[in-house]
Amino acid sequence: MGEKSVTSFNPKDKTLKTVYEGSNFTSFALVDNTLILTTLDGYLEVDATSGKQIGDKKIKLPWTEINYVDLIDGHLWFGSTKGAFKLKEDGKFSYYYGKRWMPSNNVKHISKGTDGSILILTDTGLGQIVFEEMTLYEKAQYYEKQVRNRHIRLGFNATLVDMDNGNFDTGRLSDSDNDGLWTTMYLAGQVFRYAVTKSEDALQNCRESMDAMERLFSINPVPGFPSRSFERSGYINQLHDPDRWQHNSDPEWDWKSTTSSDEAIGHIFAYGAMAEIMDNDLKDRAIVLIDTLMSHIVRNDLYMVDYDGKPTTWGRWNPEYVNARPKMVGDRKINASNIIGMLQTAYHFTGKEKYKEKAFDLMDNHGYLDNLMWPMKDVAMAPDDADDWSKMLSESWNHSDDEMYFVGYWGLYRYAFNDTLKTKFKEAIIDHWEIERPEKEGAWNIMTALTGTQEFDLEEAAWYLREHPMDMVAWEVMNSHRKDITFIEPNFREQTTAEVLPPDERRVQRHNGNMFTLDGGSNGTQEYSAGDIWLLPYWMGRYLGVISAPQTMD
Repeated sequence: MGEKSVTSFNPKDKTLKTVYEGSNFTSFALVDNTLILTTLDGYLEVDATSGKQIGDKKIKLPWTEINYVDLIDGHLWFGSTKGAFKLKEDGKFSYYYGKRWMPSNNVKHISKGTDGSILILTDTGLGQIVFEEMTLYEKAQYYEKQVRNRHIRLGFNATLVDMDNGNFDTGRLSDSDNDGLWTTMYLAGQVFRYAVTKSEDALQNCRESMDAMERLFSINPVPGFPSRSFERSGYINQLHDPDRWQHNSDPEWDWKSTTSSDEAIGHIFAYGAMAEIMDNDLKDRAIVLIDTLMSHIVRNDLYMVDYDGKPTTWGRWNPEYVNARPKMVGDRKINASNIIGMLQTAYHFTGKEKYKEKAFDLMDNHGYLDNLMWPMKDVAMAPDDADDWSKMLSESWNHSDDEMYFVGYWGLYRYAFNDTLKTKFKEAIIDHWEIERPEKEGAWNIMTALTGTQEFDLEEAAWYLREHPMDMVAWEVMNSHRKDITFIEPNFREQTTAEVLPPDERRVQRHNGNMFTLDGGSNGTQEYSAGDIWLLPYWMGRYLGVISAPQTMD
């Protein structure tokens, strides 16, 4: 093959025959009797006998500037100037871009390794992609080690940062604005794991994280107020948001103030699961923290009040704040949904009437039931005559709110005061799930299953868990240049394409991110923990019985 033609050689009469002529040919593969001819702008299929082109040039590809093609184990593999891609049975492509998969994106050659792996030669070195069959349980065991080896900071579920090009040894564990939230999501996952397996490791993990969660309350001077985080003294200037950190009475420790509503709902979710499932001292400790936090909120007129005596920016569930938002603004719905679930959880486990009375007062006299039942399809931008705060809150869909809703649904549905409310809450959850379905979000699908519904996209949840990359490093990922995906018009939900990409083709991200974000990540500077991203939905699915234990083959 040359740049402009493909020629066949007949060994019998030693003659050459031009099979096909064109331009910018870069490589070819023979599949049965079809020639696959790659070019700098897509590839052609040509009948090898007649020399006639079959159909149009294929340009709906991840990238059309192709350097190389080969047939490996029945699949066509393409190497391009923007990564490698494999043609699947359904006509779609698996796309391998960036250092998650190979040294660089300029792929020169692809071949099968002696061990069955795929070897990808780039202009800066050789990459290897290994396909290994495993059960979801085996994948969970891999992630459990990842968390324990590199992601526990003072009991918190933390991110490894400041790495040099993905080198774990160069990283350090970072504090976070949401140390409490990410830890409660990991903690809940370990509670579910313990319920399913009775693993002593899971129980110890629960104890370690619970120690940290309890300390969030005791390390600051405000009764019932959970700190965002804590750290040894002397590091404030190196921590996130130095102005939010406060000195503790113990000179060896500092703590972080300004705790927000997403922290609070995370706390109540994890403690509720622990109080319901555990049969040991952790059950009582969880109930104490539920009562401690909710007593603070009720005592302070449905605000979280910081060390300065003022409500934090986001810890506000009071009707004066919540109902100041127009009905279509998401904060009105989310705050109502969260606080009712939180009050129900507190009443369920403490039996204290103050929680039940406050919840019914909010629903009967302040419209909170109507607020939380507001249809998700009607969540929208604030009108022109709304206040600036409401406009800011509703500029686009808030995916962090989605996370808060779903972790809050545990208490909203599971501990509903009566069957009438439970039916309504199920309706609200299913309504939210319907809006979320295009994202194929593993956690949201599995959390919807807690309502007992048979329709919650189980296959999509399993797809999320299967397709999630083992590598949790934040490598740079790009997809916006792709020609094999269907883009849609800009919209309020920030959905960019008709169909969401698999997790292993996207940036690594938590559940509070937009799954339709096409580009992102970094150059291997941090590694996320699987504790909240993967282990929570997996173990919750196991606990709810929608994901089975590994099956043994006879």
